[in-house]
Amino acid sequence: MSNLIFSLNATMPVFLVMMLGYIFRKTGFISESFASSMNSFVFKIALPVNLFVQLYEVDFWKLWDTSYVVYCFAVSLLSALIAFAFSFLVRDKDSRGEFVQGAYRSSVSLLGMTYMENIYNDGAMGTLMMLGSVPLYNVLAVLVLSLMKPGGGTVDRARLRGAFTGILKNPIIWGILLGFGWSLSGLHMPEMLSRTAGYIGRMASPMGLIALGASLDFADIRRKIGPILGASTLRLLVFTALFAPLALALGYRGQKLAAAIIMLGSAGTVAGYVMAKSMGHKGTVSSGTVMLTTVLSPFTLTLWIWLFRTLGDL
Repeated sequence: MSNLIFSLNATMPVFLVMMLGYIFRKTGFISESFASSMNSFVFKIALPVNLFVQLYEVDFWKLWDTSYVVYCFAVSLLSALIAFAFSFLVRDKDSRGEFVQGAYRSSVSLLGMTYMENIYNDGAMGTLMMLGSVPLYNVLAVLVLSLMKPGGGTVDRARLRGAFTGILKNPIIWGILLGFGWSLSGLHMPEMLSRTAGYIGRMASPMGLIALGASLDFADIRRKIGPILGASTLRLLVFTALFAPLALALGYRGQKLAAAIIMLGSAGTVAGYVMAKSMGHKGTVSSGTVMLTTVLSPFTLTLWIWLFRTLGDL
């Protein structure tokens, strides 16, 4: 029972804050435009600053584990390849690109770090996990959504170049790179700036969760229900079942194992929906997968955390 309570304490606050956002939206306290503005602020400002703050003070010379970063990179790539293989079972070809992205791409930079902080009050291993997965997530999303665009045909080189330019301007990637670079430089951050960045960064999780909840529309899940259920099953269950045992076999325990489980089994990311829409996809499968995995992930992650906690590995 104690292990179950531990797991629920790690996951349920995320679900409850998200549901508050949904209630605020339904009761009129938050409008659709305000929720959209919050999402934009979190994506462009609060989340990159939060990632920078989480990284810049980390002693990577002491913390660095090449094998772990390679593991996170490799299983993220393998997850995308598995999702690509399963995408050929989707009858609607125009939905295949969104299916792939929805299946492999998780919200580790927002929800994932929130879970790590809930479990350990420390996101150090989460930062290593993000270095191995988040940049790859964005690059693969560009390739998948460009090569599997609606209507088929040849790849639009101009659109592909524009998408890669967008990756170079991606605020999340810049937050990670700048934080990582500052850490390696050994430079001291003045306390005034450190506190200011901390205040802004701490807004990312609560604002992001409330905005996610406020954007939920359960009616959309009924559309394209097949691809949405398929991508959600891969995202929440299959990849964790496949690759968490590999993490155990490689000797990862505690925070490293928790970060891997969260990477493999956390909800899809709203950024995936935004990118899909911007690259000419309908966005129905993307939004439905984000909604369904966001609602279900607190329960499936509770199951995974409880299981590995009971086995004594977390």
